[in-house]
Amino acid sequence: MEKTWNNKAWFLVIPVLVLVAFSAIIPLMTVVNYSVQDTFGNNAFFWAGTDWFVDMLHSDRFWTALGRNLFFSLVILAIEIPLGIFIALNMPKHGIGVPVCLVLMALPLLIPWNVVGTIWQVFGRADIGLLGHYATVLGFDYNYTQDPVDAWITVILMDVWHWTSLVVLLCYAGLVSIPDAYYQAAKIDGASRWSVFRYIQLPKMNRVLLIAVLLRFMDSFMIYTEPFVVTGGGPGNSTTFLSIDLVKMAVGQFDLGPAAAMSLIYFLIILLLSWIFYTIMTANDAKG
Repeated sequence: MEKTWNNKAWFLVIPVLVLVAFSAIIPLMTVVNYSVQDTFGNNAFFWAGTDWFVDMLHSDRFWTALGRNLFFSLVILAIEIPLGIFIALNMPKHGIGVPVCLVLMALPLLIPWNVVGTIWQVFGRADIGLLGHYATVLGFDYNYTQDPVDAWITVILMDVWHWTSLVVLLCYAGLVSIPDAYYQAAKIDGASRWSVFRYIQLPKMNRVLLIAVLLRFMDSFMIYTEPFVVTGGGPGNSTTFLSIDLVKMAVGQFDLGPAAAMSLIYFLIILLLSWIFYTIMTANDAKG
């Protein structure tokens, strides 16, 4: 029997395609245009070809900033994923505690990124901030504006405070979807707490964990506002991630060609790493 295709569905898709074209494709083409040209002002552009891409790929500045991004993302995933699972496992499944915990978990996610940066900028100050004050009281020489290690600790703590809730909510959604019959069968078999987690809860959370890892990796790898507000990329260049370096190059130095080339390489790296994460995790999920 021959299938009948209904092309009227295109009338529903075309508005979306037009919106995407204006909000994503056209700006992307503008960046591509800048990446293959050079300018000396007065709207005079000269063809540069792939020169800016070659310069970026041979730039120590680019690779150093990329290394900071990768290190930051790996640390964030290593902290937030296990911590989010642990909190979700210990949240109540019934009673008044459920909505209270869900609201408390959602609160950090509702705060704008620049406000989060401002909160932690004040929170970490040694003169008026609680974190800086009590770190000094406990004998730590804490100063995130002068010590690169303190700056990294502050940025990591800030991201963990802001985004662990996302992992918690996703894991909690996976946990509450598990039927009680699974737990009753495990109790009858005398399964340990670890066995219940390993063979019942973790497999049921696989898909939401995949989403959590992908979202947190992409968000942490593209982080800009929070560390820029808190440290400005400093002290020195210790917390200058690719996003911050890109803005400095494009806005501060007005090097549009190199900045456009860097942004495209940055974009392709995010796509590639996200695809690798997705392929590996879905392959493991299929084997499981």
